[in-house]
Amino acid sequence: MAETSDAEVVVVGAGLSGLTAARVLARAGREVVVLEARDRVGGRVVGMPVGDGGVAELGGAFVGAGQERISAAISELGLQTFPSYNEGERVLELGPRLRRFGSIPKISPIVLADLVRAVVLAETSARRVSVNRPWEARSAPRLDAETFETWIRRNLWTGDGRRLFRAALVTIFAAEPHTFSTLWALSNFRSGGGLLRMLRVRDGAHQDRIVGGVQLLAERSAEPLGDRVHLSTPARRIVRTGDGSVRVEADSLTVRAQRAIIALPPTLAGRIVYDPPLPARRDHLAQRMPHGAVVKFAAVYDEAFWRQQGLNGQAASDAGPVTLTFDGSPLGGAPGILVGYVRGHHAVELGEAGPARRRAAVLDCLRRFFGGRAATPVDYLDLDWSAEEWTRGCYGGNAAPGTLTRFGLALRTPVGPLHWAGSETAHEWIGYMDGAIEAGERAAEEAMETLGEGPKGFYERHLD
Repeated sequence: MAETSDAEVVVVGAGLSGLTAARVLARAGREVVVLEARDRVGGRVVGMPVGDGGVAELGGAFVGAGQERISAAISELGLQTFPSYNEGERVLELGPRLRRFGSIPKISPIVLADLVRAVVLAETSARRVSVNRPWEARSAPRLDAETFETWIRRNLWTGDGRRLFRAALVTIFAAEPHTFSTLWALSNFRSGGGLLRMLRVRDGAHQDRIVGGVQLLAERSAEPLGDRVHLSTPARRIVRTGDGSVRVEADSLTVRAQRAIIALPPTLAGRIVYDPPLPARRDHLAQRMPHGAVVKFAAVYDEAFWRQQGLNGQAASDAGPVTLTFDGSPLGGAPGILVGYVRGHHAVELGEAGPARRRAAVLDCLRRFFGGRAATPVDYLDLDWSAEEWTRGCYGGNAAPGTLTRFGLALRTPVGPLHWAGSETAHEWIGYMDGAIEAGERAAEEAMETLGEGPKGFYERHLD
């Protein structure tokens, strides 16, 4: 028989968003219980030890410029960051041709002008979309009715320009632009400070990494919560009772609480059984925000040999199946680690192909990018996020056409005692770790305000 526990607030999910919410509540003196389906904390953050002191980060890894919330959490928890390795040239594979370049790709001036024009237009359009309520933009109905692929075809004139722009979009959303709406894309650009900022290393979303890996951030966030975090305890059913409270039922534990924070992406939150059922608007939202598809890998070498070749480990390809790589080596540079991504339809296809064929396809790409030595790592790890039972894709949910204008209001709006967190519900840095932390803070503050006598301003103080 399942054990029963009582709390003021129950948090479902121990990723960065759920852990943040729980920490805010605990520090305010609230009784909180956290239910996590996995046997670890961190959610879409995971690190695996490799070599002598290295960490292969197979989930979220980068701390971006301007990401104040995660920076504050890193400092508070006694962690440090170091700059992502960015010295040397990059590799671009466009069609059959491989190019090395510095800051600007060696492509036709006409293609470059086409790309620059599209980027400027995208960023200008994004500034007209509210980060809080994008569905209220004047042009929202039109933008939400079309896919971003339609936008690309309308606004880029060259074949290579379109291919490069699509490759950039897959980098951000882990999905092809024909699967999400233009309004969703523009709202993400706005939330991340612009398309270029989301793609850059220096002064961008990939600027820094955490010494020892992001998994440490999750683990240290969970430490002060102690036995209030229950691992391997997936929430199966959430009951809203007649007195306005809530009961969350897991396999071995039932938690009775006044409020619940569901810190899960919409598609996973929608798989829980609700009694009574969720309002139609919220249920339809969950059905229309599928995850992207990602296989993230780490190829480990005795040393970062690409640095000796004048390369920084960054490679991008429109051919795939590997679409992007970074130097994932630790602060000291050894062992050398190339981390990279197989995204979108490539990730689905290689996920079905099995580990051996997936490894062979990845190493063949690395050989093309960095030479024969890249084909013989001393260790290789990968993680197919679509095959993870408690994730079912990465980096997060993407809104299909028609979703935001019809159902977007349900993204953050509480349903009785239920509050919604997770990086998809962030106002800034949607889909990023910083956004996950923001969403956790917001949901905790909402819950405390409804409980009464709770200190206000947690959202603004960023856990200070």
